[in-house]
Amino acid sequence: MFQVLHQLYRRIESRALILVIGAAGALWGFFSLADEMAEGDTRVFDRQILLALRNPANSADPLGSHSLQEAMRDVTALGGVTVVSLVTVVGVLAFLMHQRYRHALVLGVTVILANFSSQGLKALYARPRPDLAPHGSFVYSASFPSGHSALSAALFLTLAMLIASLEPNRATKGLVYVLAMGLVLAIGFSRVYLAVHWPSDVLAGWCLGAAWALAAWLVLLRWTRRAKNALGDVTPS
Repeated sequence: MFQVLHQLYRRIESRALILVIGAAGALWGFFSLADEMAEGDTRVFDRQILLALRNPANSADPLGSHSLQEAMRDVTALGGVTVVSLVTVVGVLAFLMHQRYRHALVLGVTVILANFSSQGLKALYARPRPDLAPHGSFVYSASFPSGHSALSAALFLTLAMLIASLEPNRATKGLVYVLAMGLVLAIGFSRVYLAVHWPSDVLAGWCLGAAWALAAWLVLLRWTRRAKNALGDVTPS
């Protein structure tokens, strides 16, 4: 029995170490991109990717039909403050109704911190928005990092992690993560497609949001371990 408990304890500790390394790697990725951006080293990459999504004869015209362009505006709204706030509130209330108070707290705090950090970093770097084509969506803040990308990564990845922690079926866990990743990637792509962000803005936003999501996972893991230790049960959720 002691050996089983010891193995489970080591498994939790190993997972925590992986999360710490992952969060540190995401932050390293963000600040590396920030340095490259500040020095102008991302300019060629950013221009090439953004223009590749436009009509070569007319940069004001995105590739694809009008239906695709409208779909991209719908997708990009999923990472906006309004939708993110609504999903966060619904998620928090759902966890509270099921008496998952730690889950509710982790979700709410993670999204709030991701939003504040994104806005603060935008003000710090003050990067202008892309000027190669008309913006396909209304913008009112600086460009780096992409707030939509950061918020969507923080929200949907954290939400997926919280749901997966309560779901015993591995296939369902995998589906939740795939759906979350798909949403995050689609929202980031839409920001470049609509010419409201440079590609490096989106990459940096993903790094920032992922760092918050991984930190949230680490906090929940620690809380879960302490709660189960207190109950004499260290079986991972």
